[in-house]
Amino acid sequence: MHFAINHNVAPKQSLGEFFGMAKALGLSEVEIRNDISGAPIQDGTLPEAVKAAAEKAGVRIITINALYPFNVWSPALERKANDLADYAAACGAQALVMCPLNEGASVEFDDLVAALRAIKPILEARSLTGFVEPLGFSISSLRTKAEAVRAIDAASGGETYKLVHDTFHHRVAGEQQFFPGRTGLVHISGVTDPRLAFEHMLDAHRVLVDAEDRLGNVEQIKRLTAEGYAGPFSFEPFSPKVQGLADPGTALRESMSFIRQRA
Repeated sequence: MHFAINHNVAPKQSLGEFFGMAKALGLSEVEIRNDISGAPIQDGTLPEAVKAAAEKAGVRIITINALYPFNVWSPALERKANDLADYAAACGAQALVMCPLNEGASVEFDDLVAALRAIKPILEARSLTGFVEPLGFSISSLRTKAEAVRAIDAASGGETYKLVHDTFHHRVAGEQQFFPGRTGLVHISGVTDPRLAFEHMLDAHRVLVDAEDRLGNVEQIKRLTAEGYAGPFSFEPFSPKVQGLADPGTALRESMSFIRQRA
């Protein structure tokens, strides 16, 4: 197994600092985001500069996170998809993470399929993969990987799309099915608060994985690898406690060691 890190683990770091931390941890793969204040995609940094910074640090950008809400197709989303895909291709990213509407409104299955069909040529023209990430929250319009796979197949998108298996969303959704052969990326984070019911867990509760984890990260990782998944396990905590750490590198190293010893 090998790890990656999402810029969300240390959003206050500059891109150069983030890439440098990854390299110092012995990692070669990173995810950048378009939803962090001051992130390069928001502050106007040219994608070529992002690519050069990654090459200088010796890391590879595996995704830009994320195209949202990918399953509600509109002229505005089409423009966003084209712009983000252009940026991804120019900065050297391999894929776009695609997240569904998560605002309490439902999206019809046929509309989900139509959106996947519409985004497919945008990705293919730039040799990108779409990483579809179901969100397990009760307000999400696409909660399970099973439904995502069904929609991808209905859109004839098996060559273009792969799943993101997020250990948090897998547990919060109560999903039992694993799709290691259809998975291109795994997001890992833990929840340790013993007072929380699973249906009440939110992004702000997501920390690094340790012995207090309630999501079964180690068990999920074991099953995925045993059944053939060989891609990256990317840390994606959202808790302000993690994002505000003065030394996130040490905390990440400890979490990686904990997982490696048990998985």
